[in-house]
Amino acid sequence: MKADCRLYLITPPSLTDLAGFAHTLAQALEAGDVAALQIRLKDAPDDVIAAAVDVLSPVCLSRDVAVILNDRPDLAARLGCDGVHVGQEDASYDEARRAMGKDRMVGVTCHDSRHLAMEAAEAGADYVAFGAFYPTATKDAPTQAEPDILTIWQETMQTPCVAIGGITVANVQPLVVAGADFVAVSAGVWSHAQGPAAAVAAFNAGIAAGLKARAS
Repeated sequence: MKADCRLYLITPPSLTDLAGFAHTLAQALEAGDVAALQIRLKDAPDDVIAAAVDVLSPVCLSRDVAVILNDRPDLAARLGCDGVHVGQEDASYDEARRAMGKDRMVGVTCHDSRHLAMEAAEAGADYVAFGAFYPTATKDAPTQAEPDILTIWQETMQTPCVAIGGITVANVQPLVVAGADFVAVSAGVWSHAQGPAAAVAAFNAGIAAGLKARAS
């Protein structure tokens, strides 16, 4: 059963105060529906990533939020994460699936390419991610995707799609209307002027408005 559309959080690129972030995360998750947290700590040592998973997983799991690790199927499997997300330059889907087994999630970055997404979906990916839809300072986005890729995907494929890249409370609604199953957000939550909890509440309101418009 595909979700209508849900929020998918991505951690800031570094977590200098892990305990403090865990507290902030707990408040954010209490503020509205969140499907998953992707722990994305690029180039961090394995022990730093493991510490983040160890501290943040209980916060997520107690609230029925999936924990997904970026890039590292080997660590994701060893640390007991619910899933792993791999980019086109990271481990292949097949490597990720071998590491994670059939019962845990594997998501794949597909940029602005329906061809890459179809390959991933046909291989068995649990979701495909399109983006970046808007300018983003969180990472160097090699491609820009247009919202109609989400609409076309929904019309032709069953695998859920994630919209990512520069998404804020102000611009989320068109992506929901276009057909995103999930909207992946980092700075749009953690750097929100009123704080992450207010951001999660506002994103849920924006998603609800987008779903209403999509249905009309």
